[in-house]
Amino acid sequence: MIVVSNYPLAVLFTVMAMICWGSWANTQKLVQGTWRFELFYWDMVIGILILSIVAAFTVGSMGSMGRTFLDDLAQADAGSIISAMLGGVVWNLGNLLLVAAIAVAGMSVGFPIGGGIAWVLGIIVNYILIVMDKGRSEDNTVLLFAGVGVIIVAIILSMKAYRRLASEQKKPSLKGILLSIFAGLLIAFFYGLVVNSLSNEYVAGGTGSLTPFTAVFFFAVGVFISTFIFNPIFMARPVQGEPVKMAEYWRGRLRDHLIGILGGSIWMLGMILSFMAAGSAGPAISYALSNAAPVVAILWGVLVWKEFAGAPKGTNRLLVIMFIAYLIGLMFITYSKV
Repeated sequence: MIVVSNYPLAVLFTVMAMICWGSWANTQKLVQGTWRFELFYWDMVIGILILSIVAAFTVGSMGSMGRTFLDDLAQADAGSIISAMLGGVVWNLGNLLLVAAIAVAGMSVGFPIGGGIAWVLGIIVNYILIVMDKGRSEDNTVLLFAGVGVIIVAIILSMKAYRRLASEQKKPSLKGILLSIFAGLLIAFFYGLVVNSLSNEYVAGGTGSLTPFTAVFFFAVGVFISTFIFNPIFMARPVQGEPVKMAEYWRGRLRDHLIGILGGSIWMLGMILSFMAAGSAGPAISYALSNAAPVVAILWGVLVWKEFAGAPKGTNRLLVIMFIAYLIGLMFITYSKV
């Protein structure tokens, strides 16, 4: 198993994870005009599962550290497996709500609100896990939570900017905001559940028996299985448009299916990188930096997809302040470990 053993490299990995988690939704945008998000989602979870398996048998089985994937499977206990899979179930429902929010309100709204709430609450949850395990945190608590406070300001600014856009375009702003909020509340807890499945040998706060790559694999299994429960509900009772039938999925173009698989692979790559970094950076810092994805999503949504092109005067100023606030929060969190 390949392990990241120093903090600067761990930070680099979390930045790469941040880029992945802030960019995967572009694949949804690429097919949004012709391919409903409920159909896109089936392919996304296939991409998540495939890449988790590839990682388990490559970087999860190479190197001289720890156990190989198959050796880890042989010694895995039921409690650790269930915790990792439950993390996948919780994340999956939250992410379905987030994808729905993006379909309704755009990347510039779904990510800053949903991702921002998940970011703030998830940092707190993972910080508590470390304190419960070690008795205290080695991080600079003042800097860590100063960063959290600045991020909360950025979330509020994002909601305000979207309300201005929705009012101008006469869009129902409440649905997009509510979907984003509920998504964030769920996603905040998935990381801690996966951390609990890990051996304390690999990450602070871990109480289970798994290596990071085995935990990520079972997380992906939880995502895959729960999709067969959650996604049919979204298809039958969509947040936007008419109900979707499964027959439409099988009539989809190869291009649409491949783009969905690519989106899931990009997201899972971020997950793998984040947990590779968690051993050196700690789960609170690793989660915090990896989940700075709203910063990346804001840039995609504003600069590439022009989601605020029709917004009233003054909205761009709000967006600039929001982006700066995210960057300041990110800087505080990074230096809370140094």
